[in-house]
Amino acid sequence: MNQTSAMRILVLNGPNLNLLGERDPAHYGTATLADIVQNVTALAKELGVEVDFAQHNSEGDIVDQLQRARHDYDAVILNPGPLSHSSLPVRDVVQVIDTPVVEVHISNVIARGGYHEKLVTAPAAEAVVCGCGIIGYELALRLIVHRHAPSADGGEPG
Repeated sequence: MNQTSAMRILVLNGPNLNLLGERDPAHYGTATLADIVQNVTALAKELGVEVDFAQHNSEGDIVDQLQRARHDYDAVILNPGPLSHSSLPVRDVVQVIDTPVVEVHISNVIARGGYHEKLVTAPAAEAVVCGCGIIGYELALRLIVHRHAPSADGGEPG
């Protein structure tokens, strides 16, 4: 974990999340990935943490990014998108790294039924925020800071 400066958190988005705002607005709303970046960046500033953002459409790129995150970040907010229903490699890396991972889903994927209700990656995550719209990213950030940021007095996290 990063001991020299502000807590660093990676927000990592999976396949097709770059299409937010134009893809299936009935389930995902009209907000864009840029809106998420703007909102999370503002909250991170308020909370005194640093955030970086990445989005990949390739499973291998997400696995590589998570492997690097274990050295570069204190925590990860992960929206694996459709990989959440099928990716054993993503689940495996989340399970193996010591870096806390909070999984986020914009829609309530479980309520959508069919293949959506099975989340392969979620059991490896520390927590899952599901069905809260894009505010789910902010809730995940608050949860990470609450659980893992050192307190102001230098003691244990909140």
